[in-house]
Amino acid sequence: MSEINFEVREDEADGSYTANALGYGIHTQGETLEELRAMAKDAVQCYFDESMEAPKVIRLHFVRDEVLA
Repeated sequence: MSEINFEVREDEADGSYTANALGYGIHTQGETLEELRAMAKDAVQCYFDESMEAPKVIRLHFVRDEVLA
């Protein structure tokens, strides 16, 4: 596997971030983008053990809802 994709959402109330890996049971969060990036790397390393090939690229896809009235 060469890549894993995370769907990232920002919490409107406090500005923190949550990320969910598409197709995998990997979920993480961070108070800042820098923390989220570090937590996503750590979560991927923990999920894929020595017997599994870990992805070389972690992609963060930011999802934003916008309401127009």
